[in-house]
Amino acid sequence: MTRFIARVAAAVGMMASAIPVYAADPIRNIVLVHGAYADGSGWRGVADILKRDGYDVTVVQQPETSLADDVAATQRAIKQSGGPVILVGHSYGGVVITEAGNATEVKGLVYVAAVAPEAGEKMDELRAKFPPPTNNIITSSDGFLTLDPATFHADFAADLPAEDAAFMARSQVPINIKAITGIVKEAAWHSKPSWYAVATEDRKINPDLERFMAQRAGSTKIEVKGSHAIYVSQPQAIANLIEMAARGSSK
Repeated sequence: MTRFIARVAAAVGMMASAIPVYAADPIRNIVLVHGAYADGSGWRGVADILKRDGYDVTVVQQPETSLADDVAATQRAIKQSGGPVILVGHSYGGVVITEAGNATEVKGLVYVAAVAPEAGEKMDELRAKFPPPTNNIITSSDGFLTLDPATFHADFAADLPAEDAAFMARSQVPINIKAITGIVKEAAWHSKPSWYAVATEDRKINPDLERFMAQRAGSTKIEVKGSHAIYVSQPQAIANLIEMAARGSSK
């Protein structure tokens, strides 16, 4: 009887070994969402690497007029991708992807020095947990915010060449206060896997706040030595994290 059981077990083992094991194909559609005061052109280095590696990349150009408007722009890009998507957000773009990421096409979220709020959480209350070392915001009379060009290099993009940071300061996209005070209704990181890149030299979002949000969301976390603008200054590290997410999410 013992020999019979052993023969049956061996036969089952041979059958199992004969069944091919297929690794899931990585998701090929990547949607990149920029943050406040910037536009999509900052993603150029990351997008070029992803395109070289065979990914289809869409860069969202949000109007930065309200959270609802920015989420709508991102949802259009998700739909137009035509399949499963990895959704990536920098800075305020993290708020946008936390809401827009509830779309069924989104299979994973990547936060890059980004805000990852809980549903119903006010951004100023979240930032107050770990205040940033600087606050160089200028508010216009009609409710749009920009960063002081005089301190933009040091506070936003310290690891970029001075001339590049100066151009970013000159070409800022003002963001309406309605955008940064918008409230997420449902946080997608509760139901979608997430990855997070902490910028260790960030002066716009406290790196300890980034670590807190990554831990709270259960994100796979990396730390990148760089400024708030690590998506511009460290494109290879960020592209590597996005590709990790694409391999680690299921279609």
